[in-house]
Amino acid sequence: MITKLLIANRGEIACRIIRTAREMNIATVAVYSDADAQALHVRQADEAVPIGPAPATESYLVGERIIAAARQTGAQAIHPGYGFLSENAGFAQAVIDAGLIWVGPKPSSIEAMGLKDAAKKLMREAGVPVTPGYEGEDQSPERLKTEADAIGYPVLIKAVAGGGGKGMRKVDAALDFEAALESCRREAKASFSNDEVLLEKWITTPRHIEVQVFGDSHGNVVHLFERDCSLQRRHQKVIEEAPAPGMDEATRAEICAAAVRAAKAVDYEGAGTIEFIADASEGLRADRIFFMEMNTRLQVEHPVTEEITGVDLVEWQLRVASGEPIPLKQDELSIDGWAMEARLYAEDPVSGFLPSTGDLDLFELPHDRLRVDTGVVPDDTVSPFYDPMIAKLIARGEDRDEAIDMLLEGTRDVRVWPVRTNAAFLARCLDAEEFRAGTATTNFIGDRIDDLVARPQPSELAWREAAIARMAVDGSSEAAPDEAAPWLWIDGLRLNAESRAPVAVVHDGETRSIDIMDAHALGMAETAAQRIVVFEDGNAFAFDTPRVLGEATASAADGAILAPMPGKVIAVDVAEGDTVTAGQRLMVLEAMKMEHALTAPFDGTVTALSASEGAQVQVEAVLAVVEPAGE
Repeated sequence: MITKLLIANRGEIACRIIRTAREMNIATVAVYSDADAQALHVRQADEAVPIGPAPATESYLVGERIIAAARQTGAQAIHPGYGFLSENAGFAQAVIDAGLIWVGPKPSSIEAMGLKDAAKKLMREAGVPVTPGYEGEDQSPERLKTEADAIGYPVLIKAVAGGGGKGMRKVDAALDFEAALESCRREAKASFSNDEVLLEKWITTPRHIEVQVFGDSHGNVVHLFERDCSLQRRHQKVIEEAPAPGMDEATRAEICAAAVRAAKAVDYEGAGTIEFIADASEGLRADRIFFMEMNTRLQVEHPVTEEITGVDLVEWQLRVASGEPIPLKQDELSIDGWAMEARLYAEDPVSGFLPSTGDLDLFELPHDRLRVDTGVVPDDTVSPFYDPMIAKLIARGEDRDEAIDMLLEGTRDVRVWPVRTNAAFLARCLDAEEFRAGTATTNFIGDRIDDLVARPQPSELAWREAAIARMAVDGSSEAAPDEAAPWLWIDGLRLNAESRAPVAVVHDGETRSIDIMDAHALGMAETAAQRIVVFEDGNAFAFDTPRVLGEATASAADGAILAPMPGKVIAVDVAEGDTVTAGQRLMVLEAMKMEHALTAPFDGTVTALSASEGAQVQVEAVLAVVEPAGE
C-alpha cells in the first residue's frame, strides 16, 4: 500500500484526496504556486512544496517540478486529481519512468482515448454504440462537406483533440458549413495544436448520460452505474445527478455493459467515465444512446456516485494503484437512494457569468444538511488564476424529489460576500418545472438563459431587514459585537409593537424610507458600517445608506460610481470639484487581468472621490459621486 502520496493539484479536489488519504493513514504532500501559498490544501497536507509562479503554465502544468517535489519529499505516488495534467499521457509516463506510482490509468489507455476520432473507431470495433458521423483521414474541406451533406443537417463539427467545449461548431444548413469549419479549425489549432476534426449527427433532444467505470491490474472491470449531466452551460456541467431520471433497468443494463466493454477495450485501470449522448426524443432507449468520449480520470461529479453506492472512489484509486484488486465485485454493487450535485462558482450570472475574485469576508455553506466539498474557507481569497469553482454542494435523498428539495434549500442558503456566486442561478435551475420532471436536455440552460439569470430584486422583507439593520447600527454602535466585521449580515429579525421613525436605505439606485416597528436584527455589525447585505434565495443584496454620500443617495442613477467587481484602481483622472461630461473617463479599475474604464453617467461635477491610485477595492464600493449639472 502507498504510504506517502503527492497530490499534483489544488483546491477542492486536492482537499478531497487528502481527506481519504488521511483516513487510510497515508501521508500527503501538497504542491502549490505562489498564489496558493496559504491555500487550504497546503494547510491540510502533511508537507507542501512550492513549484512556481501563479500561472498554471509555470507551476501546476510543469511536470518536471512536480516529479522533483515527489523525489524531494520521498513520496511514492502521484495523484493528478482532475484537470491540469490528469489526462496527459506524457506526464503519466514520466511519473512511471521516475520509479513512482501513477494513480491513474496506463499512459496507453489515456492515449487511446485522447483523440476522439481514434476512440470512436476503437469503440465501434468493441461493440459500443457510436453516434453516426465521419472520422476519416481525408480532412479536405470538400470531403468533409460531402460527408456532412450525407449525414444530414444539423451536424456537429468537433476537434479530434478537443475538450471543454472548445473546437466545436453546430451547423444547421449546408450553406454555413465552410465558414463553421474554418472557425472550428482555427480554434482547435490555437487550443490543441491540432486542427483535425470529425463530424457527428446533431442530436436535437440530447441528454448527457455517463457511466462510472473502474478497472484494476488483475483484469477486473466494473461499472458503478450512470449519472445524468444534462444541465450544462456552454458544454460545462452545472448540475449532475445519479441515477439518471427515466432510466429503466433494461436500458441501464445495456448502457453500463457497453461502458464496461469500452474500458476493457483499452485495458483500463483506475477510475474512468464513459460519456454518452442520448437521443431522448422518445425517452431513454438503449438503441438511441451513443458513445461520445472517455474521461480517463476521476470526474468532478464523482460524489454523486459515491453517495448512491457507498463507495469511496479515491480509496479505490489508491488501492488499485497499489496493486490491489477492485474491492467489490459487480454483483456486490447496487443503487441506494438519489444524489445530486451543484457546482458553486465565484461568478456573477447577471453580468454574463463574469468571474468574481477577491476576499471571502463571509463564506457560509449548508454543511449541516449537505455534503460540501470545497477548497476554501472564510477569509480565503478567490484567485483570478484558476477555475472559479469554490465548492460542490451534494445532496442525497431517498428519492429524486427529496434530493432536489434538499439541494434547492441548500443553494438558497448560500451566504457569500463580497465575492459573487451562482447560487441563485442554481436554485432557479433546480426549481424549474422541466428539471423537476426529469426531462431537461443539454439545451435547457441555453434555451432559458434570460429567465435563469434575470436580475433579482429584493423582497419587501429584505428591504425591511436592511432598514432594521441600519437602525441597529445607528442606534447602538457601542453594542456592535465585532469591531473587525465591515458588513452587517442579516438573515432574520424580530418585530415588536412600538413604532419608529422612517429609516432610509438604498439598493441598486432606489431609495426607500421605511416605517418599521421596534425590532431586533440578527447578525454582526461593525460600528462604522455603511453597507448592509441581506441574503435571500441565494442572492446577496447590498444596501447603502444615504449618509454614504453625505446627503446624496448612493445610487448609480444619482451619480454614484460603483466598483463593478473587486480590483485595483490603476488610474484616477479627476479630482473632487472637477466638472465632467457624460462618458468622460473618471478612473480605471484593473480586475481579472483586464482594464475597466469607469465613466461619468452624465454631465456634472465630481462632489465626492474616495478612490486613489493603487487602492484595492471590493465589488460595489462607492468610488466617486457625480452630481448632475444644474442641481
